[in-house]
Amino acid sequence: MNTDWSQERLLVLAPHPDDETLGCGGLISKAKNAGAEVFVQFATVGDTADRSPRGFSTAEERFVEIKKVCEHYGWDDWHMALPGDDFHLRLDLAGRLRLAQVFEQESPISIARIRPTVVLAPHPTSYNQDHRAVAEAAHTALRPSNAASRHHPRLALAYEEAADQWRTEAVIPPNLLVELSEKELSDKLLAMETYGSQSHPHPHTRSSLTLRSLAVLRGMQAGVPLAEGFHVLRCLA
Repeated sequence: MNTDWSQERLLVLAPHPDDETLGCGGLISKAKNAGAEVFVQFATVGDTADRSPRGFSTAEERFVEIKKVCEHYGWDDWHMALPGDDFHLRLDLAGRLRLAQVFEQESPISIARIRPTVVLAPHPTSYNQDHRAVAEAAHTALRPSNAASRHHPRLALAYEEAADQWRTEAVIPPNLLVELSEKELSDKLLAMETYGSQSHPHPHTRSSLTLRSLAVLRGMQAGVPLAEGFHVLRCLA
């Protein structure tokens, strides 16, 4: 598969700010540098207790980080669907229909409004309930229909994150590998560092070394130095 990314319009569905970078930051860099349009739909963000020295991060801090990461990549637009503590880390309570409607029609950067050629979403086997909720809602929003009356993205992909290796069921390896340059991986790593409240030292799953190690592994599987792995949900040639 040889994609001319300059001709694509990407919509990335991310449960939280940083998931787009963890899962497909290299591809985002590749696509933007080629001239593609990139939109990022976040599902939720809120105040979060964590294992950082401070022990927490606030939603306000996360919004500041998003704006810096947006400038770093040069996204065309982004949107937060359900901000606040009602659904942050509780997206399973929002219901698949509500999220699917946001992704499909209601958001300012919904599938119906921006008509993306490529949609990227989390893998449904994540242990994180928010990731599963977004993956399931994306699956519904991307359901087959009459393409004459409802937009069908040509390519639908599930991205992987290092933390997703903690699973209760076996999952086949990624069946699409996107080669990354050193610059594209560096853009991904710098974006993750910009999410200062979420970046951690090795051996955390969100460390720079973890992200580089996964890129090296996926690259080796394709016979190239670096790559990101994806599962193809739909590909219309």
